[in-house]
Amino acid sequence: MSSENSPKKVLIVMHQATSDPGRVGEVIRTRGFELDLRIPAIGDPLPATMDDHAAAIILGGPMSANDDHEDYIRAETKLIDVILRSETPYLGICLGAQIMARALGAKVCEHHEGYREIGYYLLTPTEVGSPLFTEPMQAYQWHREGFDLPTGATLLAQGELFPNQACRVGKNAYGIQFHPEVTEAMNRRWATKAAHMLSDPGAQSAEAQFNGRRLHDTGLRAWLDNFLDHWLPVQASVSNDTL
Repeated sequence: MSSENSPKKVLIVMHQATSDPGRVGEVIRTRGFELDLRIPAIGDPLPATMDDHAAAIILGGPMSANDDHEDYIRAETKLIDVILRSETPYLGICLGAQIMARALGAKVCEHHEGYREIGYYLLTPTEVGSPLFTEPMQAYQWHREGFDLPTGATLLAQGELFPNQACRVGKNAYGIQFHPEVTEAMNRRWATKAAHMLSDPGAQSAEAQFNGRRLHDTGLRAWLDNFLDHWLPVQASVSNDTL
């Protein structure tokens, strides 16, 4: 498929009416893609095929990949099969990674000692993590559940409390436990609206999070740019006047 005829839309699945694709949405738009934002939790339908999309992202949310009683969680789990069968580039962030893992038969559950990751935590690349993870980095997290590595998946980065932090499935489907999309405004909003969670085991205070952001956000932004260089088809973002 030529770049002129390649689909230009990136499907982004969110989970609340107030959800925001944040920095991921911003940088994808700057690369020449249209965002197709859908919130199945409030009734938006999901596509039956990926023919009209260059890539797909499922973002995080406060619900669980185990919430089979929710129609939209079942629909998103089925969408994973559509995405993987079509070999459409996929990125699952936090809940989106957990939904992919569960769709592939892996377990999603809380830490056995009740720990959370809320704030900045160290990620360490595996031997096969390069070129997406070239060195240890501090990444922003907000989750109470983690995922087991699906059969056949490749582990790319590890953490101490939740060992599986990033994985690849097939050619171009990725699940990451951390949140490169979070802007400063989102960080402050989460820390305010969910302040009750900051006393949970393992969670960092709001002040520690904001200090961590000042120290580590530049590196996380650089990681996102590097990831997108590898993840999205290069030809899809080439402008017509360069052809």
